[in-house]
Amino acid sequence: MDYLNAFLCGGILCAVGQILIDKTRLTPARILTGYVVAGVLLSALGLYQSIADWGGAGATVPLTGFGHALAKGVEKAVAEKGWLGVLTGGLTATAGGITAAVVFGVVMALLFKAGEKR
Repeated sequence: MDYLNAFLCGGILCAVGQILIDKTRLTPARILTGYVVAGVLLSALGLYQSIADWGGAGATVPLTGFGHALAKGVEKAVAEKGWLGVLTGGLTATAGGITAAVVFGVVMALLFKAGEKR
């Protein structure tokens, strides 16, 4: 059942993104940014954790999950370090994912030759 929930949750998030691309004039970059902000806002309202509990990886892997991780990191850092945690918590909580994205991007750039799209 966990796999089905993850598939449904991730699919719903992707479908909403596709609808936004098709029906609005929003650029993909703005939609992606909106997903991160939505994850932060839903976390701040206490709603995203229940979505993540239900959807599993379908909720934590997409960009809304990144926003949720940022919000949780800030919340934890503020509790531990006070107001300095507002500046450091989000980066500390997501450092592993950011590092992995950069490392894999560099590896792929070294392995494959960039060329013109045809």
